[in-house]
Amino acid sequence: MAEQAVIAAGKETNVMQYDFTSLMDRHGRDSIAVDGLGLPGGMAPAAPRPGFDAIPMWVADMNFPTVPTVPEAIIARAQHPAFGYFDPSGEYYDSIIRWQVRRHGADPALLTRDCIGYENGVLGGVVSALTSFAAPGDAVLVHSPTYIGFTHALEDNGYRIVHSPLVRDAGGVWRMDYADMDAKLKAHRIHVAVFCSPHNPCGRVWTRAEIEQAMEVYRANDCLVISDEIWSDILLNGHRHIPTQTVSEDARRRTVAFYAPSKTFNLAGLVGSYHIIYDPYLRDRVAAKSAKPHYNEMNVLSMHALIGAYRPEGYVWVDELCQTLSGNINYACGFIAGHFPGVSVAKPEGTYMLFLDCSEWCRAHGRTIGDVLHAGWDVGVAWQDGRAFHGPCAIRMNLALPLSRVQEAFRRLDEYVFNGPFLRERG
Repeated sequence: MAEQAVIAAGKETNVMQYDFTSLMDRHGRDSIAVDGLGLPGGMAPAAPRPGFDAIPMWVADMNFPTVPTVPEAIIARAQHPAFGYFDPSGEYYDSIIRWQVRRHGADPALLTRDCIGYENGVLGGVVSALTSFAAPGDAVLVHSPTYIGFTHALEDNGYRIVHSPLVRDAGGVWRMDYADMDAKLKAHRIHVAVFCSPHNPCGRVWTRAEIEQAMEVYRANDCLVISDEIWSDILLNGHRHIPTQTVSEDARRRTVAFYAPSKTFNLAGLVGSYHIIYDPYLRDRVAAKSAKPHYNEMNVLSMHALIGAYRPEGYVWVDELCQTLSGNINYACGFIAGHFPGVSVAKPEGTYMLFLDCSEWCRAHGRTIGDVLHAGWDVGVAWQDGRAFHGPCAIRMNLALPLSRVQEAFRRLDEYVFNGPFLRERG
């Protein structure tokens, strides 16, 4: 009853209980997003020119403090001086089950503790599942644009990536091309696919009908589905996540799904994800593969972080987070439409990432996407090269910052990049 009261209280008021407006200084706190800028040899944006501070809009983590129940749970456990071997507690599993039932409509009669397994990161889980059912040299179907982590993980493990491009319809909405998926599954004899829901970097939150149709294509081609659902809690403007496993009995038995509090609550540095696998055979194969290297063991503080995140306060915090991010997304997309002719973006339905298509702008101004990227970096807009995500003239942009910083970033882009003399000066 106490849990329900906390959640209900958060829904009944429009007053924010948590702070998403204050600026958080992350310098010197082991943050790649800010301390990694300008470092050689990596993917980080260049450091800004003198006179400009950096606005971190590249790494997919948030510039908000997490819900207080997370550090409270960690501190409470850390006060006990023993950190020896342990097993995940019943509270750990029950917290996940409650979250999945209440947030995403999982069936409590089907989602038992046996279905849940720890993973050292969603990407690690994806690789573990892939290596359980496919061998190096095998083809794997992935939608494009593609999360860069998928590309590296598949290529590093010897798989052949076959892309099925998402297409934008007349309204600019990203859609799956089911005929293309079917043709490529058949042509390449593919029996494992990686599915991203919600999609990164495009931000689509797939509808039930879309997932049903995709799963029918996979079923007809006897294709196992590895579903990355790490963004499932970050939903914008009222959109709802439909877990892939819930659309049919076949989908439940065909799908290995991965989740984490790390993206939702900004806990990537603590490491801790989990799989949900209903089919016993799939579950046994994935568990056997992940156990063999003896690396896939939970950190005790990571366990308590999840328990703290999935407390009743976390439900309220996520609702307020999504409200904040929706406002940021609405502001940014409106600003782009009104100020940057030739720059196109499909309004995301989930995640906090924008995927800007600058093709028309670059053609009109005789500039490359590299020119645009570096112009933004020079004035402190630390955004990310979208070419690594298979967007040929694209930029990926993180909007999980206080609105004041988002507004400042777009002011700089307006004044110095897309409508100012800055690019001409660089030339």
